[in-house]
Amino acid sequence: MEDLLRPIYQERASQVNTLGILILEKKKPISPVTDNFDVILFIIVREAKEPWYVKHYDFEGKTAAMHIVDEQLLQHWIDTSSYRRSVEWVINGSIIFERNDYISELKEKLRSFPSGTRDLKKAIEFAKLIRSYSESKDLYENGHHLDAYSRMVHSLHYLARLAIIEKGFHPEVTVWNQVKKIEPEIYKYYEELIMSKESTEKRVQLMTLAVEHAVSIRAKTSAKHLLDLMNQREEPWSFGELKVHPEIKEYALDLSSMIEYLVEKELVEIVLQDTKGINIYHRMYKASRNEEN
Repeated sequence: MEDLLRPIYQERASQVNTLGILILEKKKPISPVTDNFDVILFIIVREAKEPWYVKHYDFEGKTAAMHIVDEQLLQHWIDTSSYRRSVEWVINGSIIFERNDYISELKEKLRSFPSGTRDLKKAIEFAKLIRSYSESKDLYENGHHLDAYSRMVHSLHYLARLAIIEKGFHPEVTVWNQVKKIEPEIYKYYEELIMSKESTEKRVQLMTLAVEHAVSIRAKTSAKHLLDLMNQREEPWSFGELKVHPEIKEYALDLSSMIEYLVEKELVEIVLQDTKGINIYHRMYKASRNEEN
């Protein structure tokens, strides 16, 4: 199949801007990893006017999708898991061209999963988990059990991805197949929520307790990215300062609920600062120094 596609990628391989080309073939009739195309051609370039260019092809009764991505966008996808297919393409794709071992080194970097990237990914999933879980609890307490159930399913997805990252793996598109092997306890939560014969209300109630425990024991390690940043200076932080910090932008939308949870768990302290108003204070935040938390 590679020979049939050679005319498509050969010109790209000759360009100095091209860093590497991977090919990934569909292995089963329904293939989310390849978007159900028979072949994915993944071309990484140093820079491009259009950071992500996609073109579809038909050939001899088969289909192919060519993705041309600049390395800056690809790195963003890798760091944030915002397009998980791309990570699978790099890890599982076959190299048909690379410049100066670029893809070989990228594959090795993904397999080693550096701690800095891992901490950021954990923080992103943890922040999403806290918001989703809090929304599920609120919906449940207000009697909206079906909506609470829906949010709890989302919460378990975030928890599953978080657990996978903790083990040093990148979350795949088929996350539950992956988590079943890596973290069977969380897979069991999912089965209980989906398949239990209890009422929806009871299922959500039981899962709320289970997820609360799972979140609580992971809080400190999952929030390490944020706590390390807050410890970079002695002065407390305003929420506004944290929200616009470039290192936090990937989870800024969920930052408020994350900080409130960390305050509740005494991992973050509140520092009140005077304002011009009487009995009105600025609410500032600093990472707790209490190592027992």
